[in-house]
Amino acid sequence: MAILARNHTPVLTRASLPGNPEDRQARYIEAAVRGFLITSIYLPNGNPQPGPKFNYKLAWFERLIAHAAELMATGAPVVLAGDYNVVPTPDDIYPTRSLIQPESRQAFARLLAQGWTDAMRKLCPDGPLWTFWDYKYERWPKDKGMRLDHFLLSPKISDRLVEGGVDRWVRGR
Repeated sequence: MAILARNHTPVLTRASLPGNPEDRQARYIEAAVRGFLITSIYLPNGNPQPGPKFNYKLAWFERLIAHAAELMATGAPVVLAGDYNVVPTPDDIYPTRSLIQPESRQAFARLLAQGWTDAMRKLCPDGPLWTFWDYKYERWPKDKGMRLDHFLLSPKISDRLVEGGVDRWVRGR
């Protein structure tokens, strides 16, 4: 995991998610960049489910929700960015019944309820907005994607959001 900034060196403030000192998986980093706090998140995918990997995902998500509440309470401009491995709503996936995890969706909704703004959904409130296409079953050429990657913004930074998007051409390479 990394956080890069143009013409500035990020200052690492945290190299792991708090709440479980035994957790050695590199899934969370946090850095100060020009007055903002930026995170890079790789939330566990939890497969297969049910099972211990899915239980780990949900426990990790609870730790993220707790830490995000602490960050929100500071009032600082914060971006929680990364691969959440969560499809928040039916609009965030091609028509299917698979890949839907109600528990993950509920956790994501609780995170948003703290006051975070879903940046891409704010910019594109309607329609599909895919960030991932599985290469199996011809999902890429059929544009059967899903939105697993998210940028959540604290109120201090949400007002500054002007533009964003998904560079599909990069994924196509």
